[in-house]
Amino acid sequence: MTDLLYLTDAYLKEFEAVVTAQVEGGVMLDRTAFYPGGGGQPNDVGRLTAVSHTYPITKVKKVAGQVVHFIDGELPEVGTAVTGQLDWDRRYQLMRTHTAMHILCGVVWRDYGAQVTGGNMDPLKGRMDFEFETMRQELVAEIEAAVNVEVAAARETRVQILPREEAFQIPDLIRTKINLLPEGIQEVRTVELVGLDLQADGGTHVANTREVGRMRIVDYKSKGKINKRIYVELEN
Repeated sequence: MTDLLYLTDAYLKEFEAVVTAQVEGGVMLDRTAFYPGGGGQPNDVGRLTAVSHTYPITKVKKVAGQVVHFIDGELPEVGTAVTGQLDWDRRYQLMRTHTAMHILCGVVWRDYGAQVTGGNMDPLKGRMDFEFETMRQELVAEIEAAVNVEVAAARETRVQILPREEAFQIPDLIRTKINLLPEGIQEVRTVELVGLDLQADGGTHVANTREVGRMRIVDYKSKGKINKRIYVELEN
């Protein structure tokens, strides 16, 4: 199994690893800082280097539970020692965006009790769906003001990995309408914006809400009787 370095150190930009297997179009490593996508957060990209050769990483994805680094061109041989380098600007933007989505989710849950029904993100922008019956401009303005108060509050991000039984004793740990955690998972990673939000989450986040920067709600629309979508962008 690959040691998933991003789970405990989201700020790791470069790492050393060894190629453990080749698959069609890609390789597996003994350790990686590349996020393979999931929970609405896109996968990382970057490169592997070995001696003087560079292997562009165009996609990272979990295949049958294993992290595969897809490469444009020739693959490094099994046993090759490589250095992994993330496209850090893109990753950091995604970290800011992912934490922004948790701020939005935390504020909406705290102030309105609305569950999340879906979401997705790209660097510096994202959308999240909530169980609201009605959505109006005044409500959107209230939410935008509240999320930016939480950005300015400089709340610490705290990550823990807990036994499943202990994690599920936490009230409201799963904020999505559907519990997306497979039954077989025995440990649950939680991400807490201290004093605001605590959720099960496998993605990467900034260490403090102030790193997110100003959030703007740029649009909203109805996606059903009790399903309203909010679109958010961050300042670059």
